[in-house]
Amino acid sequence: MSGTSEGPTPATELNRSVVTESEILASPGAEFAEPAEFAEPVEPVEPVGSSSSRSPAPPSYRSVFTAAPLAMAVVDREGMVTGANAALADLLGRDQDTLTGAVAADLVDLASDARTWHAYRELLRGRRARLRCTRRLKHPEGHALWVRVTVAPLPPGDGGVLVSVADISDHRALQARLRHLRMHDPVTRLPNRTLFLERLTTALEAESYAESGTGRIGLCYLDLDGFKAVNDTLGHRVGDQLLAAVADRLTRCAQDAGRARAGIPLVARLGGDEFALLVEDSTGTDQLADLAESLLAAIQEPFDLSGRRLKVSASIGVVERHAAGTTPTALMQAADTTLYWAKADGKARWTLFDPERNATRVTRQALASSLRPAIDRGEFALEYQPLVGMDDDRVHGVEALIRWHHPRFGTLTPNRFISLAEEDGSIVPLGRWVLRTACRQARDWQIQHPDEPPIFVSVNVAVRQVWDSDLVADVADTLKETGLPPHLLQLELTESAVMGSSGRPLQALKALSDMGVRIAIDDFGTGYSNLAYLSRLPVSVLKLDGSFVRGFQIEDRAAKASPADEVIVEAMVQLAHRLGLTVTAECVETSAQATRLRRIGCDTGQGWLYSRPVPADRISELLGTPGVQAGVGNP
Repeated sequence: MSGTSEGPTPATELNRSVVTESEILASPGAEFAEPAEFAEPVEPVEPVGSSSSRSPAPPSYRSVFTAAPLAMAVVDREGMVTGANAALADLLGRDQDTLTGAVAADLVDLASDARTWHAYRELLRGRRARLRCTRRLKHPEGHALWVRVTVAPLPPGDGGVLVSVADISDHRALQARLRHLRMHDPVTRLPNRTLFLERLTTALEAESYAESGTGRIGLCYLDLDGFKAVNDTLGHRVGDQLLAAVADRLTRCAQDAGRARAGIPLVARLGGDEFALLVEDSTGTDQLADLAESLLAAIQEPFDLSGRRLKVSASIGVVERHAAGTTPTALMQAADTTLYWAKADGKARWTLFDPERNATRVTRQALASSLRPAIDRGEFALEYQPLVGMDDDRVHGVEALIRWHHPRFGTLTPNRFISLAEEDGSIVPLGRWVLRTACRQARDWQIQHPDEPPIFVSVNVAVRQVWDSDLVADVADTLKETGLPPHLLQLELTESAVMGSSGRPLQALKALSDMGVRIAIDDFGTGYSNLAYLSRLPVSVLKLDGSFVRGFQIEDRAAKASPADEVIVEAMVQLAHRLGLTVTAECVETSAQATRLRRIGCDTGQGWLYSRPVPADRISELLGTPGVQAGVGNP
């Protein structure tokens, strides 16, 4: 019988010259840190040669030892077997006579690791109460044998130790079977998420410290497209058959990839219709791309199941990177994100992880999570851009534009966060704050400049504010609270939001208009085909989309004017005037554009020609100015 590994010191070195009284005294009181497998507590044991007396052994001692079903051997203080019973000989597959005189440590592999070997020697010297360990031995017939070895001292008069060996092979086999069931998916028989993450953790540690190999790792995260429809229409039995068939194809692809390069990727089912392939010691993105292509091709082939031919596709997220500095969580998150990109880009494709795209996603998530708290922390502020009369160059109104002074990302314009606010609903409280702040500021200007014609303030309103809040009540309460006359408030909604409005949105717009509030359509012109719908909406202002204005002749630039844009703008202005609407041109940047718009009949202009968005105090400086000169409001 032999062990599976070699120990640090051959057991035959345990002779009289090794175990001596002088060696014991050389390190009095030495303690041994018992490893976890040594389950028995350390108990005080009298040293060898103690003068304490003991009762003589019962007469049946030898007969009990011989007939016991538990495999046992008596070992002297030198580590040599002085007697062994038949059960031990049967267990180890040896003749009983050959056991006497054998080195006990060699029989049960006690020298295979340093800690066990040290504990065993300490026990022979009388410094340890008991040793228990588990060993995997090789039987002479070739099969593996798992045993639990217990070594305990005999009474001092017997001058040795008793080694007992219990066969735990069946127990270990049961443990292995239970672990296999716990670590594998019953439908596909592939490793499950638990085993996959265990292997991934081990692989990352190995690749991070391995001197040979590439030190890189790759992952293909796969999700079936349309699997839910199969389950819903054909039932879970067919769905399970499809999953098993997919698993077989993935396994074949992994085996083919392993033949091309050393090492077969691990295939696992992570749950539902999600699978993963782990590539250890990867050679780069080309290897992962080739694997992903083969997986897509294999999945797209028809499946013949229960007399039905099914066709499905898959989306795959591919991640490949250095193992050093990578954690299982980070790798799985990257793979999950990339899989989402593959589905968002159209499905039935693979997508490689892009750090820049991921950074944008992370930033977006960070902004989304801090939106609502930012309102309470007062991180938002308003700037105002003048709306200037084309005929008198005076400030008639201002548009309130929100800014987010983010502590991490700096000052953010609305295009960075408004869509997030609409998605999570925080646009409602944020919109209320903008409405109150803008109306309060407009009222302050009215009070501060009593001799000047009051200017109106224009506030942008998202469609979700109309649906998710009582916008009419919010506006009424704000006007009452601030004292701002209704005709000095203008609410802007995009053309796509207003056109086709019915039900609650249309009722809200009509109620606001009846209240005296002006309704403006922002970015008008992108939905020109809906122009006839204007007559049925309570709209008083059109704000022409800046793309038309940019088509006008631009000063000091090589860009050519677009006659078509001028014709379209002129037609829209004339139609708006016939409907009793006023027109504001956005993105006015040059005096040439302003001249053309004035000739066409546009009522007000807004853009950098007059001023960029500025704080409220800069607007106060413009009020009362007889004519707004180009760029006067710009910093």
